[in-house]
Amino acid sequence: MSTETKLMTANDLFLMAPTVDGRRYELVRGELVEIAPAGDRHGSISFTIGGVLASYVRGKDLGEGYTADTGFVLSLDPDTVRAPDVAFVVKERVSPGPREKFVPVAPDLAVEVVSPSDTDAQVNAKVEEYLTAG
Repeated sequence: MSTETKLMTANDLFLMAPTVDGRRYELVRGELVEIAPAGDRHGSISFTIGGVLASYVRGKDLGEGYTADTGFVLSLDPDTVRAPDVAFVVKERVSPGPREKFVPVAPDLAVEVVSPSDTDAQVNAKVEEYLTAG
C-alpha cells in the first residue's frame, strides 16, 4: 500500500505566514522548502540593490518594489511560491484591489543574491522558474 503525500497550495502557505515555527518557507511544486536567514554580506547586497531600485521606481512611478518577505505565485497545480531578495512589478501588472495575499504574478525583475551555500543547480532551478513564469 502506498501513501500519497498531499501537496500544499499557495493559500496553505499563506495561512502559515509569517511562520508558525519561526522559520521562513517557499513552496516548490507543492512542497515546503525552508529558507535559511540571509548572512551579513547577502543582506547588505540586497539592501543596496533594493534601495537603488526603490529610488528609481518611485521617482518615475513605474510600479511596485518588494523585499524578500514577499511571496510571488509562479505556478499553480502544483503551486510554486518564491520570495526573491528584491523584486519589481510594473504598474500595469500590480494587482488592483485588496493585496493581502501573495503577489499573483511573476515579478518583472527578480533579484536573487547568490549565497556561498547555494548550488549551481539550486540557482539554475530558480532562474528557470522565474523565466517560465514570465
